[in-house]
Amino acid sequence: MLFQSYDPGDFYDELFLAPGQPRPEAELLVRKVDTLPVEEIQRRQQLAQNFLMKMGATFNVYGAEGGIERIIPFDIIPRLMNATEWWPLERGLKQRITALNCFLQDIYNDQKILKDRVIPEELILSANGFLKPCIGLKPPHGIWCHIAGIDMVRDRSGAWYVLEDNVRCPSGVSYFLENRQVMKRTFPEVFSRGGVLPVDEYPGHLLDTLLHLAPDQVDNPTVVVLSPGIYNSAYFEHAYLAQKMGAELVEGRDLVIADGYLQMRTTCGLKRVDVIYRRIDDDFIDPLAFKPDSLLGIPGLLEVYRQGRVAIANALGTGVADDKVIYTYVPAMIRYYLGEDPILNNVPTFLCWEEDQRAYVLDHLDELVVKAAGESGGYGMLIGPQASEEERQKFARLIQENPRNYIAQKTLSLSRSPTLIDGELVGCHVDLRPYILCGETIHITPGGFTRVAMRKGSLVVNSSQGGGSKDTWVLTESSDFNSSQSQA
Repeated sequence: MLFQSYDPGDFYDELFLAPGQPRPEAELLVRKVDTLPVEEIQRRQQLAQNFLMKMGATFNVYGAEGGIERIIPFDIIPRLMNATEWWPLERGLKQRITALNCFLQDIYNDQKILKDRVIPEELILSANGFLKPCIGLKPPHGIWCHIAGIDMVRDRSGAWYVLEDNVRCPSGVSYFLENRQVMKRTFPEVFSRGGVLPVDEYPGHLLDTLLHLAPDQVDNPTVVVLSPGIYNSAYFEHAYLAQKMGAELVEGRDLVIADGYLQMRTTCGLKRVDVIYRRIDDDFIDPLAFKPDSLLGIPGLLEVYRQGRVAIANALGTGVADDKVIYTYVPAMIRYYLGEDPILNNVPTFLCWEEDQRAYVLDHLDELVVKAAGESGGYGMLIGPQASEEERQKFARLIQENPRNYIAQKTLSLSRSPTLIDGELVGCHVDLRPYILCGETIHITPGGFTRVAMRKGSLVVNSSQGGGSKDTWVLTESSDFNSSQSQA
């Protein structure tokens, strides 16, 4: 019995209340897994990995030895939560993305939040993601961020916190969707009981979100997914979403500005493009407006976009809201724009650009997690309790040289979830990235992308740093999973 020896430890565990005591919603799953020999569980685990590889669900690691294409390690023991727990999270995420859209509209136009000194002006002007060429832009319907991935974590008490906002080009949704398909194949007898909220409608909702941006006078809008190309780390996702939506997958070289519109080269000549789902960072998308040496973008795109002749999701300039320093002000944005208290709290954060907070950070580097403001993917980060003295001294110098570029956060005792490693279940730390779509309405797919720190004791869940993933099940209140009387 695989779960018999599992110890949740002194952490919030996603499936267990105590050793041998699964949470009510996990009882059916635990009983089912424990009816199977360990060898059978391992066989199903391998089949799941093989299926993901066969589907091409890989990502690229830049500069990796022995080839750059890898599969994200997948764990077949899912994460479970009740719908009654999910709905407050959903409300909090809708509140947060609404405030972020208000902030982006404001910061590139009237800048009232700066005039009212809610956010220091110098923080915005010094943010790498704040793009002056985008000042004055007014995207369709006032929506800047159409696709968002908000990273969430739990602490030892089980309370939820927002760890980061990803509102520029958030990735991972394809792996989230493929994980569900894998689980349906791996445990069909469990899914046959029903009660797990579906996620496979995401591509349809994404297409609806993009079509909502098209100019009103266009009867049959053309939507494309703009990718940097096959060597991009998330190319599988670009191709996957384009195929699921029935949209064209294009690169910058496939597009051109002609007759005042964005046009796509086809075998039948040029065809007008109305909506771009871009997976290229702002700096590379138009060499006339941003990086002049970019070979990935389309010269003149910003001007056509400014004239409202093409829509772009996410809007150019949204990267300012990904800045980890700006993240600390989101609760203030919610109060300022919406007149509400935040439903979801940030992780307690120190701003190194403020002298007193910087002094505290430098004195407590062995207790804190330090992050560079503009980095992602687990790069530019120091986990103080696990770092060497040499690493802490290096970050101390970096902070002193450029305090604006760093924040520090309390080291939370992140929740853990049983994870199959080498034939035994190990409690591994997890986070959660729900995906939010903002179109005519705000839609959030139940659950999200659960990332797992696959190394024992590690807090780093990013795939580029060796992290893995698992499926996330949100269970309806009437689900058999929630009945302690259910029979496996």
